[in-house]
Amino acid sequence: MKQSKAASWSVNLILSLFAVVSFFPIYMSVINSFKTQAEIFDSVLALPKNFSFDNYIGVFQELNLLSSAFNTLIVTIVGLAGIVFCGSLAGYKLARTSGKFSNFLFMLFVASMLVPFHSIMITLSQMAKGVGAQGSLIGLGFIYIGLGVNMAVFLYHGFVKAIPKELEEAAKIDGCNDFQIFTKIIFPLLKPITATILVLNVLWLWNDFLLPLIMLTDVNDYTLMLSINMLFGQYAADWPKILAALVLTALPVVVFYAFFQKYILEGIADGAIK
Repeated sequence: MKQSKAASWSVNLILSLFAVVSFFPIYMSVINSFKTQAEIFDSVLALPKNFSFDNYIGVFQELNLLSSAFNTLIVTIVGLAGIVFCGSLAGYKLARTSGKFSNFLFMLFVASMLVPFHSIMITLSQMAKGVGAQGSLIGLGFIYIGLGVNMAVFLYHGFVKAIPKELEEAAKIDGCNDFQIFTKIIFPLLKPITATILVLNVLWLWNDFLLPLIMLTDVNDYTLMLSINMLFGQYAADWPKILAALVLTALPVVVFYAFFQKYILEGIADGAIK
């Protein structure tokens, strides 16, 4: 019994240390977002002498943060809708279709997950320019669909295989066609894995910097990350405002993640293992 309690205390202590280490960058960002530039250079770890919201006000005045947030929201919604729609349909069809060609297509999706983005970004930029997607928020959202649908297919494919086929057979007897079976029977059962896919892709789409930097050319179309990057000058950076902008940018994602986080491990385990 004593050994069991000692082991439990040890595990809790280790987990607490990991939690502190994980929370430390957030703590540093928040407290330094209330400081002046001089205070940050004087002591990064110290608390601010005066908790002033001047940096947050300055961010809204200089960056037009609401417009950038709206642009980011458009890209995120288009990307998420396409990834969930295409990924769920493809994952369901591939899971329910037997044969070498179906297996080949599924392995093609899985193999594409191993291709690093940096190896295709120049070609992708040229292709986007050729089809008129460069400089467009909707076009950027469609590019995210192409880059993110492979993982969605992989997770949906594994999850669908755990759903009994008898449900679909009963629906066919009742007169449902294939699309009705998917929308009324299968997709409602995919809620856990759908929530997982939404959370993982929101974290990616909302915080991505490199792809919008390549694709967007008009300042009015800039996403949040690109707007924050404007605070970095050639010879200096306005760190208090940068940290204030990062805190504001992270808040919606943190709230979204907190709401859906219970589905993440459950969805990944069910989609990848079952």
